[in-house]
Amino acid sequence: MSRPVLDIVALRSLTAVADCGGFHRAARALALSQSAVSQHVRRLEKALGHPVVEREGRGTRFTPEGRLLLEQARRILAVHDEAVRVLLDADGDTVTIGSTEHAADQFLPRLTAAVQEVRPGCRVRYRIDRSARLVEAVERGSVDVAVYVTEAAATEGTPVGGLPLSWHATPGWRRPDAPSPVPLVAIEEPCAIRRRAIATLAAQGVPATVVGDAGYLAGVLDIARTGQGVALIAAVGAAPDGLTRYDGLPAVTPIPMSALARPGADPTTV
Repeated sequence: MSRPVLDIVALRSLTAVADCGGFHRAARALALSQSAVSQHVRRLEKALGHPVVEREGRGTRFTPEGRLLLEQARRILAVHDEAVRVLLDADGDTVTIGSTEHAADQFLPRLTAAVQEVRPGCRVRYRIDRSARLVEAVERGSVDVAVYVTEAAATEGTPVGGLPLSWHATPGWRRPDAPSPVPLVAIEEPCAIRRRAIATLAAQGVPATVVGDAGYLAGVLDIARTGQGVALIAAVGAAPDGLTRYDGLPAVTPIPMSALARPGADPTTV
């Protein structure tokens, strides 16, 4: 047996009847005819199979089922109206920027300034995530513009330069003597920077092994701070707390970055 569907317009008429004290006043408040409001309420009664509002002299009275429906109607309308506000950005001009974790503390202030330069007063929201997920968010429309590691996503986007990379470890950390492999700490697969680290060392004949990994950059930094291994991270801005640049391994070329805007995004922002 199929369940009834409660119409949003009808629920709004029902709450207006309660708030305004009758069908006539509700109709005036909603800019509808009184018969239209009555039809809305009857539609709800038909869906539920019992009366919800009854005439009482010149006024109206809610039945026990009607009072229960009214309580739920207010909850449904509150969620509905909040969803509309978020989806249509009723609070004003807003741009959602997505960024890879790598150097996000450097990217986001620059991106925010760039957006506000062309759209003064615009509010900026952020989403920090892995590159492939950022591209998916752009394609779904939940992110307006994303900056990400090109190799980490199936969509190339617009090239915006290369992200410098360098090795980082705890102060005084030393690589094991050959032939012991270099202990690496990296983001778990799939990760383009992890692959870049392993490929760079292999090309120079330096054996390496991953001794610790994590789903996100914060976990990688936490492991590296224990001194278990060396991590390849973005060389932009100051070194993370507890780590310092390590120059005892082959240099790594910058990894390409891309930007991608959702279809229909504001051209000035793009």
